[in-house]
Amino acid sequence: FIKNRKEQEMKVLIIIPAYNEALNIEKTVKDVTENTDYDYIVVNDCSKDNTKEVCEKNGFNMLSLPINYGLTSGIQVGMKYAYKHNYDVAIQFDGDGQHEAKYLKNLVKAIEDGANVAIGSRFVTEKKPKSMRMFGSTLLTGAIKLTTGKTIKDPTSGMRAYDKNAIEEFVTNPSLTPEPDTMVYMIKKKMKVEEVQVEMKDREFGESYLNPIKSAEYMINMFFSIIFIRALTRKK
Repeated sequence: FIKNRKEQEMKVLIIIPAYNEALNIEKTVKDVTENTDYDYIVVNDCSKDNTKEVCEKNGFNMLSLPINYGLTSGIQVGMKYAYKHNYDVAIQFDGDGQHEAKYLKNLVKAIEDGANVAIGSRFVTEKKPKSMRMFGSTLLTGAIKLTTGKTIKDPTSGMRAYDKNAIEEFVTNPSLTPEPDTMVYMIKKKMKVEEVQVEMKDREFGESYLNPIKSAEYMINMFFSIIFIRALTRKK
């Protein structure tokens, strides 16, 4: 199904979830294909715009869902695809153009060096700016530190690479989400989670589904999930 790509040491799949990204998806896939030798799959989450038609017109590798399931289901579908086709690494990579593919080789290198999960982080060497959204991020960093002892400076980053063990966790545990609380689950399972410095761009077209109210709700839900659910995960 996926077109043959250049032979490489590790078999890597980039999972690109897309919902109403018709104005961004072409540029995103071009970035991936020009800056990596990895396979990719666009998971079209039943977009209301013409995201699907743009992908078909360009011959992009795509799975198109029949109804809008949401980001979690889109990533889980991609993980199941990666598991079924025996990929060594699966990378979550946003379809809105904010992520830059030139950093993906660094995430794969972190997996090669022994990490089970590598997070593309904006704040490994850079300071976190002061804003309400970053206050929420700092709150989640503290919750993760409290429950695991591990400091994750950019817990809300949507650029993450997973090794085979982490991919299998997604496939066998449908409660896992592409969110910060899953990092707590992975750490509790004695998986090694590392951060790699990256830069991210502002969204050029379209709007994020996270408005200020939804952002606040998201941070609160994540905080309680980390403290009261994922913190109770039993280690292997």
